[in-house]
Amino acid sequence: MSSKTAKPAMRSAAWRISLWATLAFACGTMLVFVFLHRFVAKDIQRRSDAWLSGEVEMLGEVAEQSPRNALYDRIVGEVADLAEKEIPNRLLSETRSNDSVFFLQTSGNGTPTLWVGAGAVAPFSQAIQRAGVPENRPADIRVEGFDVPFRVASMRLPDGSLIYLGLSERDELRVLRQLRFRFILLWPLLVLLGFAIVFYTTRRMLRRVQRITEAAARIGHTDLTARVPSSRRNDEVGQLGRTLNRMLDRIENSMHQLHTITDSLAHDLRSPLTAIRGKLEMSLSAPTHGEQAEAVVSAIEELDRLTEFLNTSLDVAEGKADALRLSRSEIQLCDLLRAMMDLYEPSMSEKELQISLRCSEPVKIHADAALIHRMIANLFDNELKHLPPHCTVTLLLESRKGAAWLTLEDDGPGFEPEVVPHLFERRVKGKQSRGHGLGLAFVDAVVRAHGGTVSASEREGGGARITLSLPLSSARQDANAPETALVQSRQGTQ
Repeated sequence: MSSKTAKPAMRSAAWRISLWATLAFACGTMLVFVFLHRFVAKDIQRRSDAWLSGEVEMLGEVAEQSPRNALYDRIVGEVADLAEKEIPNRLLSETRSNDSVFFLQTSGNGTPTLWVGAGAVAPFSQAIQRAGVPENRPADIRVEGFDVPFRVASMRLPDGSLIYLGLSERDELRVLRQLRFRFILLWPLLVLLGFAIVFYTTRRMLRRVQRITEAAARIGHTDLTARVPSSRRNDEVGQLGRTLNRMLDRIENSMHQLHTITDSLAHDLRSPLTAIRGKLEMSLSAPTHGEQAEAVVSAIEELDRLTEFLNTSLDVAEGKADALRLSRSEIQLCDLLRAMMDLYEPSMSEKELQISLRCSEPVKIHADAALIHRMIANLFDNELKHLPPHCTVTLLLESRKGAAWLTLEDDGPGFEPEVVPHLFERRVKGKQSRGHGLGLAFVDAVVRAHGGTVSASEREGGGARITLSLPLSSARQDANAPETALVQSRQGTQ
């Protein structure tokens, strides 16, 4: 099983984090610009309104104090022309004719009496009448023939006439347009820069997490004495590495204690059992009656079953704790299955069972040969114990998706419904079973220790199906790397 967990850059979480962070940054900067744009527009308009209000009051005073004679129009008109030179936000290089400001005085009934501005007075007078410009409060009007609106302030004179001073919003719109143009140019650059910064920072941080992940994967399948890389930085990644190392310390201590207990237990129990067996075998060599010899042979067989039960129980316990000890080598699984079939052929024939194997190509795995041998033996023993005569056992071995898939099917009575959900648990067996309920639990422990999967189900048309997968030898990225075995697998009496 590969210990490499590295992913291509495009599949890295750094891309997703960077894209989301960049999206948030882009939306945030756009929102800030919208508020800034509104603030600038309101500030420019406030300045324009202040200028218009001040100028229209000055023009009102001039108009009110000037005598109504032939010089009146000239005096007021010149004052209006002078006002045009004080337009706020106007470019200094602009020398066009007076099309930015207009001055209009009307009689009480709305008839124009004095006009200073570009073009005819009629469009301006009509626009003012349509907009209904209120007194002493600037308002916008649209004049036919002009692309931009005018901001107009009005004032009523004591004689009932009205004066209007209008300012084109061309310069205000020009300032806002330049602001938008510069933002459109700078905004993508800011977003790209933000993306690059976030991606570089996130990728650098995730590389540290990736190194920890790779080290943890190697530790889980090779050597519990190794530790994940850690740094002296007191950040989240550094704390993660130190926490994992402390956890590995506890796991290593627990595994060491488990191995010590199981080894001591196996030694303490196997030694007297072996001694008893030896004494029984010696008693067979002495002159005994037939019934006594048969009892001794039966006792020896029971001791062998007890020893096998002891070894299998300890192996299953270690397997469930992910502490089963392995000594890996390359195995040609198809050849091993054929050899096991030849070994079990006499027993199968004696019980009138037929067994066949379909294997179209060589399938190599990197596994513990003793454990794989015992696992297959457990599967065959289950068939011998539970199948009635004249049944057929079929094995299908194939390789796909980087794994060896072994399917074992029979046309027997199948599994009892109440035990199907618990088939791979210890001490679970059918009502008619004479075993200890450890066969399939041992199979599950061996498969899990090698990084594979196993499942059981009812076969269509009746019978049982067991499917297991083991990583192919060619799928290992570290096939040539030295692997430190946790401990050698326990050698039982087989």
